[in-house]
Amino acid sequence: MKDICSSSQNKAVQQLKVIAFTHKNTSLNDLSRFFLHDENHDERLQKLKALCGISELLYISTCNRIEFVFRHQSKPDHSFLKGFFRNFRDDWTEEEISFAIEHATVFENYEAIRHLMEVASSLDSMVVGEREIITQVRNAYDRCKRAGLTGDFIRLAIKNVITTAKQVYTETRVGENPLSVVSLAFRKLRSVNVPLDARFIIVGAGETNGNLLKYLDKHGYKNFTIFNRTLSNAKKLAGNFSRSSRSADAFLLNELSGFNKGFDVLISCTSAPEAIIDKHIYASLLQNEKGNKIIVDLALPADIAAEVVSGFEVQYIGLSELKTEAEHNLHEREAEVAAAQEIINEGIEEFYAQFRTRKVELKMREVPEKIRAIKAKAMNDVFVNEINGLDEKSKEVLFSVMDYMEKKCISVPMVMAKEIILNEQ
Repeated sequence: MKDICSSSQNKAVQQLKVIAFTHKNTSLNDLSRFFLHDENHDERLQKLKALCGISELLYISTCNRIEFVFRHQSKPDHSFLKGFFRNFRDDWTEEEISFAIEHATVFENYEAIRHLMEVASSLDSMVVGEREIITQVRNAYDRCKRAGLTGDFIRLAIKNVITTAKQVYTETRVGENPLSVVSLAFRKLRSVNVPLDARFIIVGAGETNGNLLKYLDKHGYKNFTIFNRTLSNAKKLAGNFSRSSRSADAFLLNELSGFNKGFDVLISCTSAPEAIIDKHIYASLLQNEKGNKIIVDLALPADIAAEVVSGFEVQYIGLSELKTEAEHNLHEREAEVAAAQEIINEGIEEFYAQFRTRKVELKMREVPEKIRAIKAKAMNDVFVNEINGLDEKSKEVLFSVMDYMEKKCISVPMVMAKEIILNEQ
């Protein structure tokens, strides 16, 4: 691939920077340090942009990454980063600023564009192939654009980033099979045609069950009963899904054995050191109902006792089989990464071609106006007496010639300038 960033024509591109905090360099708990709440999102970013002299700024936030994408002339060295984070959070101590500098991963120029394309294509994600990141990048851009934070350069960059990411998903199998146990568990549930009015018992209110509930809720499942050792956490999770078309109740875990409303699907994921649902508790939950029940056990060690699986009519979805399938899918996806990188290489080349063309368009905006001004001066000032001395037919011919010359004088230099810059390296 050509070293297209070395050209003096690409100074604007060389100003592109990305400061990234992801699952690769920062724990999920520490990522919250860089999270902006809705109520002060725009205000904080406007202030950061002004204080740091940034011409354009894009802020991307997901559950496992925070990224600052911006244009600035300075090199993002230690001194720049120190000022950047001091302006981002003026209440931070020197220790907190040092933490941010230490954990930041910085990309510049060509590598910044590549990084953004890898992010949107999910090649940089915790779960490679998850398509949600494309929407998250687009939504982040739309929000920053509405706030007046971005400009023409980031607009063009994100347009190409999204286009390239879509091409990766279309032309490779990188997103074909899910990798996370949560997405695999949901796919298993869908494959056995669980009806939308099925009754779900959810044991555990941690992140895994929370993510699985999001899948279920998104696809229209309505009836959830959540049990957890801490009632407040169960209520918090239930609150995310309680609305007019949903039912989500919360109870303490020790109330599970007394639950008498029956169930169709039992999902469990806790950190208990041993099985918490034995044959007696399970029999009580059945309420003498017959027929096949579905159990999803995502805990390690398992929450559901082996005697339940062997002693009752159940369809069991366990963590071990899901992890085996995830590893198999990962192996298949790794073979697709090389193909995805080739598409990204082509996307980068296309971005720079479009950028150079756009640069010409911006520089040539004044050409038509200046040529029209010259024409007006010639006809209304310099040669006004000579033109007034012409008969009407001669004037008509002259005006037609001038109009023709005006159009050609506008189009020819613009075409030539584009050809020159597009051939420059």
